[in-house]
Amino acid sequence: MKSNFKLLVTILVLSIGFACSSKKVNTTVVKEERKKEMTAAKILGNPDYLAISYGGYREKSREDNQPTIPQLKEDLKLMHAMGIRIIRTYNVQPKLPHAANVLEAIHQLKNEDASFEMYVMLGAWIDCLNAWTDKAPNHEVESAQNEGEIARAVALANKYPDIVKVIAVGNEAMVRWAASYFVRPNIILKWVNHLQKLKKENKLSKDLWITCSDDFASWGGGDESYRVKDLEDIIKAVDYVSMHTYPYHNSHYSPDFWKVPKYEQKLSKKDKVNSAMNRALNFAKNQYYNVSEYVKSIDSTKTIHIGETGWATISDGHYGKDGSRATDEYKQGLYYNLLREWTNKEGISCFYFEAFDEQWKDAQNAQGSENHFGLFTLKGEAKFPIWNLVDEGVFKDLKRGGNPIIKTFNGKKDALMKTVLIPNTEYPK
Repeated sequence: MKSNFKLLVTILVLSIGFACSSKKVNTTVVKEERKKEMTAAKILGNPDYLAISYGGYREKSREDNQPTIPQLKEDLKLMHAMGIRIIRTYNVQPKLPHAANVLEAIHQLKNEDASFEMYVMLGAWIDCLNAWTDKAPNHEVESAQNEGEIARAVALANKYPDIVKVIAVGNEAMVRWAASYFVRPNIILKWVNHLQKLKKENKLSKDLWITCSDDFASWGGGDESYRVKDLEDIIKAVDYVSMHTYPYHNSHYSPDFWKVPKYEQKLSKKDKVNSAMNRALNFAKNQYYNVSEYVKSIDSTKTIHIGETGWATISDGHYGKDGSRATDEYKQGLYYNLLREWTNKEGISCFYFEAFDEQWKDAQNAQGSENHFGLFTLKGEAKFPIWNLVDEGVFKDLKRGGNPIIKTFNGKKDALMKTVLIPNTEYPK
C-alpha cells in the first residue's frame, strides 16, 4: 500500500511538472507567434511599442566612422531596456551603411535572444537636383540618386520583412526651409505610389506601411500655400501621416508662446520653467491637431503619428543663454515626460528625437544644439529624462563604449537645477 502511494505521488508530481513545462513551451510559442504577426498597423499607436529616432554615429564624421555591429547592438540593448520597440532611421545611401547594419544587428540579437523585439521605420532620403553641391539646388527636378535610394530601401525591407514595418519616403523633403535639398510634392507622390504599386504586385509585403515624414507645415498644418493637389494625393496614397513638430526650435523662430507672460513674472524660477514647458507641449499639440484637421478633411481614414520631436540639452546659439534660453536637461525631462504621457494616452506613436547624442551634425561646434538632442550622452550617461530608469536598474550590466550607464550630474538634481535657464522674456521676435 505504501509503495503504491509513493508511485501515485510520483506520477502526480511528474504530471504537474509536465503540465508546467508544457505551459512554458506554449507561452514561448505564443510569444514567438505574436512577434511574427506584429505589423505597422498593430505597432503604431500602441503604447507598449514606444518609438524613437536612432542614429548610432559616435564620431565627428559619418563617412569615415561608421558604428560597428557590436556598437549598434550595445545601443539596441539600451533602447530595448527603455521599452523602445520601434526605431526610425533616415537613409540607405551606399556610403552610409548605418541602416543596413542596424537591421543586421537586430537580426543577430533576435537570433541570440528569442525575447528581443525591435522593429524599424526605414527612411529613404530624397533630394532635389544639385542638392549638397556648389550648384544652385533645382527644387523642380529630383536628384538622380533617389531611384537608387528607393531600390535599396525595397531590398532591405524584403531582406528583413520581420523587422522593417514602415518605409518613409524622404525626411523633411517638402518643407521649403530645407533650402539645400527640398523637392516639390509631386516627387514624393511619385515614390509613394511606386512603393504602393510594389505592394499590390506582391514585391513588397502587403502589411508594410508607406509614409513620408515631414514638417507639420508640409502636411497642411500651417501655411495654406502647402495645401496643393499633389499633397492631397499624397495624403490619400500613404498608409499614415508622419509629422514633425518642434516647440524647441520655435522658441527662437516663433517665440510668442515661449516668453514668460506678465501674469507669471512673480512666479518662482522653477514654476516659470514648468509653465513654459506646458506651453511647449500645447504648442506641439496645436500643430498636431491642425495637421489632423486638414488631413482628415482630405481622407478621414488616415491616422497621424509624430515622426519627430525633441529637445536639446546644450546650445551656444539661438536656444542658449544669449538666445531663447530653452536649453537644458531639466526642460528636456519635462518635455519628454509630458509628451510621452499625452501621446501614449491618445494612441499616437512618437518617434522622439533622439536616443543618443551625435557629434557629426555640427562637427565644428561641440556646443551646437544639433549635437545634443539625445537622451544619452556620447559616453552613455543617462540624461535627466531617464534618470528614473537608472534608479529602476533597467540598464544593469549594460554599457556603451565600455562605460556603465550612470546619471548625468552624478545624479545630483541640485547641480542640474543650477544649469536651468528661465525663458528669455525680452527675446526679440
